[in-house]
Amino acid sequence: MAISLEEIKKENVDLERIPVDEVFQQLQCSRSGLTSDEGQKRLQIFGPNKLEEKKESKFLKFLGFMWNPLSWVMEIAAIMAIALANGGGQPPDWQDFVGIVTLLIINSTISFIEENSAGNAAAALMAGLAPKTKVLRDGKWAEQDAAILVPGDVISIKLGDIVPADARLLEGDPLKIDQSALTGESLPVTKNPGDEVFSGSTCKQGEIEAVVIATGVHTFFGKAAHLVDSTNQEGHFQKVLTAIGNFCICSIALGMIVEIIVMYPIQHRRYRDGIDNLLVLLIGGIPIAMPTVLSVTMAIGSHRLSHAKKKALAIIDKFADRGLRSLAVGRQTVSEKTKESAGDPWQFVGLLPLFDPPRHDSAETIRRALHLGVNVKMITGDQLAIGKETGRRLGMGTNMYPSSALLGEHKDESIATIPVDELIEKADGFAGVFPEHKYEIVKRLQDMKHICGMTGDGVNDAPALKRADIGIAVADATDAARGASDIVLTEPGLSVIVSAVLTSRAIFQRMKNYTIYAVSITIRIVLGFMLIALIWKFDFSPFMVLIIAILNDGTIMTISKDRVKPSPLPDSWKLKEIFATGVVLGTYLAIMTVLFFFGAYGSDFFSEKFGVRSIRHSPDELTAAVYLQVSIVSQALIFVTRSRSWSFVERPGVMLMIAFLIAQLVATLIAVYASWGFARIKGIGWGWAGVIWLYSLVFYFPLDILKFIIRYALSGKAWDNLVQNKTAFTNKNDFGKGEREAQWAAAQRTLHGLQAADTTELFADKNNYRELSEIAEQAKRRAEVARLRELHTLKGHVESVVKLKGLDIETIQQHYTV
Repeated sequence: MAISLEEIKKENVDLERIPVDEVFQQLQCSRSGLTSDEGQKRLQIFGPNKLEEKKESKFLKFLGFMWNPLSWVMEIAAIMAIALANGGGQPPDWQDFVGIVTLLIINSTISFIEENSAGNAAAALMAGLAPKTKVLRDGKWAEQDAAILVPGDVISIKLGDIVPADARLLEGDPLKIDQSALTGESLPVTKNPGDEVFSGSTCKQGEIEAVVIATGVHTFFGKAAHLVDSTNQEGHFQKVLTAIGNFCICSIALGMIVEIIVMYPIQHRRYRDGIDNLLVLLIGGIPIAMPTVLSVTMAIGSHRLSHAKKKALAIIDKFADRGLRSLAVGRQTVSEKTKESAGDPWQFVGLLPLFDPPRHDSAETIRRALHLGVNVKMITGDQLAIGKETGRRLGMGTNMYPSSALLGEHKDESIATIPVDELIEKADGFAGVFPEHKYEIVKRLQDMKHICGMTGDGVNDAPALKRADIGIAVADATDAARGASDIVLTEPGLSVIVSAVLTSRAIFQRMKNYTIYAVSITIRIVLGFMLIALIWKFDFSPFMVLIIAILNDGTIMTISKDRVKPSPLPDSWKLKEIFATGVVLGTYLAIMTVLFFFGAYGSDFFSEKFGVRSIRHSPDELTAAVYLQVSIVSQALIFVTRSRSWSFVERPGVMLMIAFLIAQLVATLIAVYASWGFARIKGIGWGWAGVIWLYSLVFYFPLDILKFIIRYALSGKAWDNLVQNKTAFTNKNDFGKGEREAQWAAAQRTLHGLQAADTTELFADKNNYRELSEIAEQAKRRAEVARLRELHTLKGHVESVVKLKGLDIETIQQHYTV
């Protein structure tokens, strides 16, 4: 006797074990499926066939941007401004408190808006990639979103499908089901008609119809997911962000400890003056905009990517050696003209050579990938000859091996004795492989510390896609491949991968530029203002440091859309380089400020040399002068950190330039005209403003030289490259490209057994300086020669020519080496 659907929802009936006929009876349906109206009715009862999504409060998400270590420091500063600063006969610093809170709200608002926008773009893409299933509705088969399935629906399951819901199999041949995602079983399980298949498992073999018995959270997979909360694993980027933030916080803490020890026990400074100086370090030193700038930079990048889918035997041998499949054509005469008749013997008519040519853009895509330092390998189930011919056509080399070489079973003893890891690294590809071979190749490459990406479209690609650092499912991939991938392409072709590489490298470059800038500013503020406060006992206004921070943030936000040149080779977070560069540049800027303060406060240098009035006895005017000098150079530093060459050669983005000019115009007007008693500042006039701009400009140029020295010192080739190659002192936009291309060319030649060019005498004559353009041109020629030799002289091509001419391949191989 059938029961209500509500009872079915409460799982009061064991639909997994009763006979299939009773399943139809209990679900009040038939083998012809449900009607659309009935499906809608049941959807209201059982809900959509998907797991419950946690809906995050927009307000809590907004507040979340204020909950990180850098924001905590600013929040501590806000509390200090109204609590600890309430003393010495003066009221709390309400203006500092309001300014800090405003700064926090501005940063959180920008982060929230950009991430929300990127999230909406990603959600729109994911909606188009929602799992599909073939369902029988109104007596017709149609492809629908898996989310509309309800108990009682009849679905079709075929090779490559991910089972969309718990179901019972109907009549047909047995299926091979991969349940590893659910149970951990490594081998496929055979499922016969009447057996249950679980949502989330993958069909590895066969095709059959099934009736849905559970959907959404009521499935086996849904129950397991409901019991376990998702884990938040800290990614590499977050670790880097944390490390940089901790460095800045520790630098500020160290500066504050030194100030406290010197100001109170030694100098016996007033309580309120000491608090103000501590606030200067807290407010000015913390890179409060760092989480915002980095998250906005990545959000904009993801948003852009979302818009970016014998005679006869000789002829046969010729086709085979070129990777051409063949289709035999025959004919038969059936004299009796009946289906049961065996007919006359078949007569062979001929062969149709078939070849599945690569896409028109594949060769160019691979060329661009190789140029970017991405090593491309082909892993295919096709025969070796097909793999070599495809590799030849694509320009990726024909140094390919059969899967037997991975097991040390290659017929050629010279190949069989090569260690598998070395073989995998040197090969252009492997042919005749099985899924386990693909997985093993990816795993071994990762064990050799390579960052490995994998593209695929079929069920047999899924294990390797899952294992790879970046799994990429191409357009029209099976559900299994999509489910195992990190990236799903929505358009045909692989050119979007190169675009993604370039976009991600540009994003990385922007973030790296900013982190160096942030570390530099922290060191510069902490060291500079600490020395001024301790040596001359000068109390700088915390509110003016807050103004510097607000104007800086407004300018730095535009770096997320800055014009940058992506690295021509893979790059990584080099914290040693970031910290070393930041400390050196920050220390230099701090010394600049200290020297300026000494010239304005400790002497009449500027008055005597430039004819401006002395301000050494006016603390408020000194505050205005120091404020303008710090503001100008602090923001100008971003032009140094964003460029690989001279900062005045690499043109910045228009938005960044406009933001800088507006911010410094405001800063200059404040320094010239402002007379704010609460901030202890008084206008210094245009004469002093001009002197400060000139001073800042003169001391700006050494920043580039310091940058070059640090980079070369960290590379271990400092003075050889600096003096002999003159690479630092070039006016070319492609700084260092020649050297990188030379390294790439040598690596490519060595990779395929080609003799590398002798570079020991390249710079033998120390008096003969070469311009970078000449070095780059030579490197280009070496790279082109290496690639041409791969295309035209590698072993696979030679073997094809030898076989076509009927020569003895064994004899030729004795005298031929690549």
